Amino acid sequence: MKTTNLLFLTLFTYLLGMNNLAAKDFSKISGKILDQNGQSVPYANVALIAVNDGHLVDGAVSDEDGLFLIESSKTEKVKLVISSIGFKSFESEAFDLKPGMIKDMGEIQVIDEATGLDEVTVQSTRPEIIIEPDKTIVNVEGTVMAEGSTALDVIGRSPGIYVDQDGIINLNGRTGAVVMINDRQTYMSATDLANFLRAMPADNIKSIEVINNPSARFDAEGSAGVINIRLKKNTVDGVFGNVQAGGQYNGYWAPIGGVSLNVKKGKWSTNADLNYNHYANLNELDIERNFDVEGGVSNFMQESRIKQRNKNLFFNGAANYEINENHNIGLNLQASDFNNTTTNPSLTAITTPGQADNNYLDSYNDSQGGGNRFFGNLHYGGNLDTLGTKLTSDIDFTRMNSDSESLLSTTTWTGEDLANASRGKLNTLNDMYYNIFTAKVDFVKPLWKGTLETGVKGSWVKSDNNLDLTLSVEDGPFEPTGNSNHFIYNENVLAGYVSYKGKFSDKVSYQAGLRGEYSDIEGNSVTLDQINTQEYFNLFPSAFVQHKISDNYQIVYNANRRITRPNYRLLNPFVYYIDPLTSERGNPNLKPQYSNNFEMNHVIKGSYQFTLGYSETTDAFMQVFIQDDEERTTTTYTDNFDKTRNANFRAMVPVQIREWWGTSNMLQVNYNRFKSQIGDDYLDNSQTSFMVRSQHNINLPKGFKLEVVGMYLGPQIWGQGELKGFGWVDAGVTKTIMKDKLTIAVNGTDLFRTQVIRAKVDFADIDTSFRQYRSNQGVRFTLRYRFAKGESFRVNKSTGSSEERDRLN
Repeated sequence: MKTTNLLFLTLFTYLLGMNNLAAKDFSKISGKILDQNGQSVPYANVALIAVNDGHLVDGAVSDEDGLFLIESSKTEKVKLVISSIGFKSFESEAFDLKPGMIKDMGEIQVIDEATGLDEVTVQSTRPEIIIEPDKTIVNVEGTVMAEGSTALDVIGRSPGIYVDQDGIINLNGRTGAVVMINDRQTYMSATDLANFLRAMPADNIKSIEVINNPSARFDAEGSAGVINIRLKKNTVDGVFGNVQAGGQYNGYWAPIGGVSLNVKKGKWSTNADLNYNHYANLNELDIERNFDVEGGVSNFMQESRIKQRNKNLFFNGAANYEINENHNIGLNLQASDFNNTTTNPSLTAITTPGQADNNYLDSYNDSQGGGNRFFGNLHYGGNLDTLGTKLTSDIDFTRMNSDSESLLSTTTWTGEDLANASRGKLNTLNDMYYNIFTAKVDFVKPLWKGTLETGVKGSWVKSDNNLDLTLSVEDGPFEPTGNSNHFIYNENVLAGYVSYKGKFSDKVSYQAGLRGEYSDIEGNSVTLDQINTQEYFNLFPSAFVQHKISDNYQIVYNANRRITRPNYRLLNPFVYYIDPLTSERGNPNLKPQYSNNFEMNHVIKGSYQFTLGYSETTDAFMQVFIQDDEERTTTTYTDNFDKTRNANFRAMVPVQIREWWGTSNMLQVNYNRFKSQIGDDYLDNSQTSFMVRSQHNINLPKGFKLEVVGMYLGPQIWGQGELKGFGWVDAGVTKTIMKDKLTIAVNGTDLFRTQVIRAKVDFADIDTSFRQYRSNQGVRFTLRYRFAKGESFRVNKSTGSSEERDRLN
């Protein structure tokens, strides 16, 4: 067993043992919160308040099913107070709190502040942030942040998160975050996920959970952490929904639209969402490369203008049946259809030592692709008692088909001698499909002085990828190039976990867990008659300690170990030509990366956060550039770096300037170091970088609301590459009319056209720099109409499992 595993296992055993030594006799106060219609009230604040002077004795937050459990070692005369947005406060009769007592408050009914069809909307100038031992919750519902924005916009403005121009999500300066919706994996590649989140209105979101260091209950996949989007719970018996339409213009018009519908009758609850997203951009890409050749340096100046259009149609539907108030079963279906087109004209001027005239290479890459995916989930959830014992199970099936075709045409000539130009064409066909089956069971039970969680999971993955490349010279027939490849991938993962949370004292609580995963992987290149297998078992410990120093100050410590498996495409030994000078290839020998993560979070007055973090990753995935000076070509592929280190500091400082003007400000400082042997050269690169963001939400007269977000990223390194600093400003205005049923939103992005990427690679014999701008400056216009008819009700959520589809690319 590795030293790190032994240290974590020792800590885990130590924490469990300390519980019996240090814990006092705790009293347990439990119950279930319901509204006047008998439906559960989640995320309500539950507090024990001293009768004599009104100070807080202990407290908790109700879970998804309205259940709560307060543990306390104090002796005091108290009353139970419950508060939640949209409900009147509840106060119980006073009672004597004594160590060792067990008191079941039963079902507690809270009363709506307003009833009927009109929703209770609480408008705040900034989102409320709740700090828990293992996560940060950003309450989006009812804030300006939710109006006129997309889910991707809102995620990008959450603590520690940055979304780059490609829609790739970075958490605390690291990629590889797993994105979930209602505890269910999104099962998409990074590109597909970005398009999906662009099509999801932020108005549908209740809260976002940022989990920097997930517990053992979560899959160990994802070195950067987990982002969980919780959608609103519907509260209308009958019909409830909304319709949106709009689009964005950034030089190209791209429409968007969607409809959401929820219907309930008796014990059946159903909901369906259909969203269409059209995303277009022009990527202005200029690349300069220098090659050391005989007689001097050969310079390549390349100009590309890449036009991209992506069209995506997503459907999500669920049906739930309440067997009784404690048990439910559900079915969730997702289907999507996508297609994309890309045209890439490129002109390269080439200088050669000793040659007076330049050589020119004119290329045109015309590609199009499409596909579909289907996901099904069968879910059971049961509350076995009022103390918090739960049993849940999920069975998932996912299938994805994708195909693409590209034609790369090239013309080369010297000086102005176009008459003697040479021509060639490369045709690429790529067909692939994935089948994923997963099953899991989770069990939660109050035990001893805390709560025990345990569960098992299995996943079975198969992918089939067929790549066919043919070449035509001087308009001749297309002939095989020798780089075609048929690749079949199989992956089986079995996992189990146990986690326990309790208290050392009334001020110090903890959670410790251990997850074990066994992986059996086979990659078969049928064309090359080459089979690569991997088989390994790993332990993934996690630990959290929360120290409440005072009512206004707490410190949260956490540590865990994570794994990131390579996505299936990267393991395929393919060769793909981006243009005649640049190619990409797969790496069948790519190994999983492992990261050990540590964090200490200081929370002041429940709003101000000051966080220190450290992460060390072995076999880290990094894009590697290699250069052939003789052929003057560049190839990229993903390889394992020996080790990367990340140390970070994050400060979250909300400032309420006026009652109508609130701000959320973030500063993040990252120290990154990359060490690895690359070919004959050794890379040892490090740098300290920073990111600053200021978000202003302003309530204007006559119901107008303004949001302005400014962001700046300082210079940073990433593997072999160095990235210069850049920043941008976005702004949006929203207005609701027709008794708040219709929302009009206008948003401007990159107002000053400053989101320009400049980078270079200067390592060993590689001397390459580039400039890129992706037509980020634009305006987005959306209309959203809400409708409702019926009585109050609740739709239970169905949750799925599996992280496997996140590795598709």
